[in-house]
Amino acid sequence: MSVSATETTEKVDFTGERDPTKPTGSQTQNEHLAAWSQAAVPAQRQPYTAKVKQAELILFTTQLSVMLDSGVVLSEALDAIAEQAEQGTLKMIIMDVAETVKSGENFSKALADYPKVFNPMFISMVKASEASGKMAEMLNVLSGYLNFEAETRKRIKGALTYPFIMAIMAVVATGTLMFFVLPRFMKIYEARGASLPKITQVLVGLSRMMGDLQVMTTVVTVVILGSMALYYWAGTLAGRRMIDFIKIRTPVLGTMFIDMVVTRSMRIMATMVNTGVNLLDSIEVMQSSCENYYFQQLWAETDEKIRDGYQLSESILISAGSEAGRTRLIAPGIIQMLRAGEKSGKLGEVCDKISVFYEKKLEASIRSVTALIEPLMIAILGAIIGTIAIALLLPVFRISSVIAH
Repeated sequence: MSVSATETTEKVDFTGERDPTKPTGSQTQNEHLAAWSQAAVPAQRQPYTAKVKQAELILFTTQLSVMLDSGVVLSEALDAIAEQAEQGTLKMIIMDVAETVKSGENFSKALADYPKVFNPMFISMVKASEASGKMAEMLNVLSGYLNFEAETRKRIKGALTYPFIMAIMAVVATGTLMFFVLPRFMKIYEARGASLPKITQVLVGLSRMMGDLQVMTTVVTVVILGSMALYYWAGTLAGRRMIDFIKIRTPVLGTMFIDMVVTRSMRIMATMVNTGVNLLDSIEVMQSSCENYYFQQLWAETDEKIRDGYQLSESILISAGSEAGRTRLIAPGIIQMLRAGEKSGKLGEVCDKISVFYEKKLEASIRSVTALIEPLMIAILGAIIGTIAIALLLPVFRISSVIAH
């Protein structure tokens, strides 16, 4: 899979000579090829660290789905998308994946060389679609997932924009008062032999500490070391279990997280069962799509129970009740609907209906979270800024009596 710098340059030069339409305007062909070669370096030399924007990945997935659905061969579709793509990391990744596919490797294996771009769920679903021959449908579902996740992030960022702007304005205003207004009152109080209010003295001590280079160096060092320790702890099994437990148990946020995972899992199962993928392969993809420890364990034990001869609904029921952390992950209503789907032979349709229902439930959960974030941030900032304002205004209110004495 790895390509040397010489081989990369040769590919680029060859492609550039055969495509005279690439140079534009006053840009010479040599300059264009040099820029192309430079753009190829991150993707070719560092495949495991290459990254692309979410919008680019969504566009690529949608284009590939449409072209495959139109009957275009995979390698030709990749070549066409690479030709139309703008110069950058994604273009070189698509070109490299296309070359790997032409050499006889599976599409999923080619994508696995870029884990920062294509996550395990993406690769697992592509791998399953290769076995079922329904890649166009699977890519269409993946495109929907990526769009939904992008919209979710956009909503949360939108909810945080107003409090973030308020925080910046508060920091500027507070800094102005602390470093320009407060020192003047300190001089007046010191000249009169009066003491500042207690809360103002705390603020003055804080400002002096922030101005002390040795103290701030110590604080920054402790923060960095603490962050590194927390990061490595989060990578351990105990840390991961604790963090994932907090995620699913936090009020409001926990509901949103569970709804998100259940929606994705049921949509994956519906798509894969309807396209002819067997149930065990579907559960394997569902397990790879979950980043939460408790959901991964739930699907792993469900897989084991199915191999032991249990039905899907029974396996989920047994697995969900085997550990305290999983008791509220799958609602009893979902298990009942899955049982009905198994009896009627319409498991795929039932999973699709469950995913539609939970998608609406997830949208309501997201609205609840975004509606909660803004007032919560404003309340926290209000409390902090209000305390600082009182500490700065108390000397102003007492200045007349200090001057009189």
